[in-house]
Amino acid sequence: MSGGGTSPGLASIHIYPLKGGRAIDLDESAVEPWGLAGDRRWLVVDDAGRFVSQREEPALARVIVRYAPVIRAPGASLLTTGLITLSAAGHPSLDVRAPSAGAGAEMIWVTIWRSKVCATAAGPDADGWLSRLLDRPVRLVYLDDPTRREVDQEYGTPHDRVSFADGYPLLLTTAGSLEELNRWLAENGDPPVPMNRFRPNVVAEGTAPWAEDRWRRIRIGTVTFRVAKPCGRCQVTTIDQTTGQRGRQPLKMLGRRRRFGQALVFGQNMIPDAPGIIRVGDRIRVLE
Repeated sequence: MSGGGTSPGLASIHIYPLKGGRAIDLDESAVEPWGLAGDRRWLVVDDAGRFVSQREEPALARVIVRYAPVIRAPGASLLTTGLITLSAAGHPSLDVRAPSAGAGAEMIWVTIWRSKVCATAAGPDADGWLSRLLDRPVRLVYLDDPTRREVDQEYGTPHDRVSFADGYPLLLTTAGSLEELNRWLAENGDPPVPMNRFRPNVVAEGTAPWAEDRWRRIRIGTVTFRVAKPCGRCQVTTIDQTTGQRGRQPLKMLGRRRRFGQALVFGQNMIPDAPGIIRVGDRIRVLE
């Protein structure tokens, strides 16, 4: 199931504290039931509570989110300080403290695709900062209790949970598949695309192209994951993750070479079986 005769390895780990914002690259991360610790717990919504992503606002790619993760103890969950800093070129940085319903923060209902979940409002300072960046009225919310949102029950169980990610706790991609995609692009006279176009949480190396299509259950280090379903891609893959500028590729090539039904596939959505810690360099074992 993997190329080269040796088991695949974990090449990189990424979280996106703000859905739609810039990635943070990590050497290690806690795996929680709803995803990597700190991943997609903040969300931009419009005045109707609908989520706003790079699909409609590519400028979100310019938003850098900084925070200080802390490992509590070996094998324990990764904690955050409760304070993030938002920054973007041309805008002063802003510190935002994670709001808590228990501390009297405003609660609002937000909609992500087909799911609705109650979240806490970050406050007028954060709302104003993002509204000026996007040149439209928006709000910032925080998922203070990630047990509120279920995974799509067609592919999960009643106990599975997810943060503000599109639908599943983690997204896995592989370096081998990106190399093959870039080979196709080169043959078409197009420049290569970097892995960050696909906004993965974990990237595997040492596999044959598209080996992940056949995976059903894997172990990274000591943590096991169910491979729930392929990831259908959208126009976000055409957005430069530094500048926010749109292009045409690789979505057009995926439509030509990686169309499965209505989905243009790159990567696999995963659900963890139990919490744990993963680290860059961990071996990946294909269990099913």
